[in-house]
Amino acid sequence: MEHAQEALFRPVRAGNAFEETVERLMQSIRLGVVAPGERLPSERELATRLGVSRVTVREAIRSLQENHYVESRRGRYGGTFVNDVLPKSAPARDFGDLHDVLTLRKVLETGAAETAAGRSLGPAERRGLRARLEEASTSTLAEYRRKDSRLHLAIAEATGSAALTAAVAESRMRANELLDHIPLLEPNLAHSNAQHERVITSILDGDPVAARQAMAEHLDGTASLLRGFLV
Repeated sequence: MEHAQEALFRPVRAGNAFEETVERLMQSIRLGVVAPGERLPSERELATRLGVSRVTVREAIRSLQENHYVESRRGRYGGTFVNDVLPKSAPARDFGDLHDVLTLRKVLETGAAETAAGRSLGPAERRGLRARLEEASTSTLAEYRRKDSRLHLAIAEATGSAALTAAVAESRMRANELLDHIPLLEPNLAHSNAQHERVITSILDGDPVAARQAMAEHLDGTASLLRGFLV
């Protein structure tokens, strides 16, 4: 398992440090690299190997603990241990082709952000984007998926293409079916809101390159969590 740990606990990319840390920890659990009852490497070791802060590691471990994948024990032989009984996920057949869903979503939504930023938006369109951003950033956990979806659809609508908006809506429905099978992690939601802000700011500033890059980074974070929990 030493080589497997080396492969999984390698440095993550800076853009989505929390999400990728969760993904790596979940992969180590699901693949049995750290088996039920076994202890994860220490926070300090994980932070060093993943190239992230100990705060990021601590938030990731706390999220997994809250969702019953690991438990923390104190004392001389303490640490973070994988639970003997892990939460059951839905059968893989329910998810269809995860790669296909994520690829289509990335192509459609990065293109939508880039196209919207390249248009001359009217006052109503600009107000609408700001309003959807505010709704998503202030929503409750129970409403987050719906408000998040509204924001992403508003970006598609800002392209002026009804066909693209319909394609994004269909793609988002498939993505939401997957998202409903993973937990809402508060550190991820805070990060997503910051990324939403960058996407909308880039669109309103008329910067297509920045809008595309910001959206790509945002979607990569979500993809990391989906792969971590579902694959």
